[in-house]
Amino acid sequence: MGEDISDHKLTFVEKVKRTLIGTPRSVTEPSIFHKISLIPILAWIGLGADGLSSASYGPEETFRALGQHTYLVIFLALATVFTVIVISYTYSRIIEHFPQGGGYIVATHTINKGAGVISGCALLVDYMFTITVSLVSCGDSIFSFFPLSFQKYKLIFVGFLIIVLVVFNLRGVKESVKMFVPIFFIFVVTHAVLIGYGIVSHASQVRPLTENLTAGFTGGFSTLGCVGMMGIFLRAFSMGGTYTGIEAVSNAMHIMREPKIKTGKRTMIYMATSLAVTAGGLLICYLLFNIKPTEGKTLNAILSEKVFGEWPLGNVVALVTILSEGAILVVAAQSGFASGPAVMANMAIDRWLPRRFAALSERLTMQDGVLLMGVAAFAILIYTHGSITSLVIMYSINVFVTFSLSQFGMARFFMKNKEKGKNGKKHIVIHLIGFMVCVTILVVTLYEKFEEGGWVTIVITSFVIGLCYLIRRHYNKVSQVMGKLADMLSDIPAVTPFNAKPVDLRNMTAILLVSGFNGFGLHTLLSIVRSFPNVYANFIFVAVAEIDSGTFKGIAEIEALKASVKKDLEKYVKITRQHGFPADFRMDVGTDVVDTVTELAETVVREFPRSTVFTGKLVFRHENPFQKILHNETAFSIQRRLQWNGVATVILPIRVSM
Repeated sequence: MGEDISDHKLTFVEKVKRTLIGTPRSVTEPSIFHKISLIPILAWIGLGADGLSSASYGPEETFRALGQHTYLVIFLALATVFTVIVISYTYSRIIEHFPQGGGYIVATHTINKGAGVISGCALLVDYMFTITVSLVSCGDSIFSFFPLSFQKYKLIFVGFLIIVLVVFNLRGVKESVKMFVPIFFIFVVTHAVLIGYGIVSHASQVRPLTENLTAGFTGGFSTLGCVGMMGIFLRAFSMGGTYTGIEAVSNAMHIMREPKIKTGKRTMIYMATSLAVTAGGLLICYLLFNIKPTEGKTLNAILSEKVFGEWPLGNVVALVTILSEGAILVVAAQSGFASGPAVMANMAIDRWLPRRFAALSERLTMQDGVLLMGVAAFAILIYTHGSITSLVIMYSINVFVTFSLSQFGMARFFMKNKEKGKNGKKHIVIHLIGFMVCVTILVVTLYEKFEEGGWVTIVITSFVIGLCYLIRRHYNKVSQVMGKLADMLSDIPAVTPFNAKPVDLRNMTAILLVSGFNGFGLHTLLSIVRSFPNVYANFIFVAVAEIDSGTFKGIAEIEALKASVKKDLEKYVKITRQHGFPADFRMDVGTDVVDTVTELAETVVREFPRSTVFTGKLVFRHENPFQKILHNETAFSIQRRLQWNGVATVILPIRVSM
């Protein structure tokens, strides 16, 4: 598997696909995990850019929300830094104790499955918004330097960026991240200079500014009162969406270089430090330079012009700074494509989403998840008409749902296991503080944003949660039916002696495509015996050890999967021989069941020339498109491939009464 096919055997469409996405990878290659995993610096770029890039719009939205009450900026900057540090620290604990995934896994294991699906769906919607918000903000930053007449082309530009990122991520996360390394470091350097020089150059104004802030605070307190000022502060604090990328590392641990926990925690340190300094520093600079909103320009663009205005080539430096903001926002959207499909895969493994979202492509990427994230980002872009204000209103709600559930779940986890850890009490306190901070922001955000458009996020998330429950209910019913079928068929007593004879290549052979030892395979076996009496003398069971996102975590996991598949096949062989038929099995390893099974079946047919391939398919009394999506018509795909290659293939129905 995974070997390249010479170009002359590929169709035109396949050649284009190879050019855009790349050649297939082999899951059996010993160094494959090393090749596709990320070291801390690359993980910081690919995942940390989500949080860091929010400095391109978060501080601006916060500052705008203050209106005339800019004397609160210092408190906002301190609160922002504090919140980033607390949430980042708690997520380092999550990485340490739940390296298999972030919010969805944590809520599922520490609270219950219901909390898990709420957290997972909130994350999925959040990542969809992450992609759109980042790319729209990129368009705003870049188009800030163009005449207003060019604004009509912004949506087209953002749509093009979505397509580009989809293609990059179908190639692989590491390949995507590597392309953005120069952009990321240009952003870091230019913004370090922007903030550092901006604060240092205005150090002499700190004293008079402090006096003005004190006077403004006193005046605001006398006119608004404590409650009024707190309301303005909390509204501005919740508006920015500055913290939305902090959880990305914990949700993308599958792409971290070993040792994964150490890599993830180091990435969190890089992310927290850079985000706290950038977000807090920009807020202070807005205040120092008395930045005022201007139509068609971002506050960062105005700030850059003021900071670098007197420099030689200052306009060029300002342009590079703002262009780097636009570019890093593209990198930030990358985290949505990296982490979103990972959450989908974890939920698909637990049967909250169609199983296909846990599958890996020939490039070992979560292809269906990447495509769905791209389509969703397009839909959100069209719905909001590319308005960054509308997007930010809808955007920063869900992340605090996940934050709150994760913090509460981790506090429960340490309470139950405090006797096992040296610092259990400290961790409980930290997570409770994180929980209170996140819940406060969530409540204020919902209050402030619900009528402005936040209700859309609630409706979308509720719809996704409801859909997940329908999917899981369907899968559970099918599992129950298959379980009863397996119990019934495996208890059929043998009426003939055990057949220990080897299979005879000259005899008629039934090749059964199976997936695990279950009622599905046993029913197919029984149907062949009943429908074709005395026709087939041999039975060969064929199965593929499908490497999906749940097993593609290391060599040990793959070997365990292969052993499990082999054990299931041996059960089929044993029960068939107990009923008097010679039997054997063949297996292979792959990520695409259809491709791998087709190749393996053709190999077995060449070994047993007088043979027919059989597979089963679930048949429902009232079939609908929903059922087809959940069971993805694998049998028909395999049949089409084999029959085109001249292999007799029969699909036997397995009726499911639901």
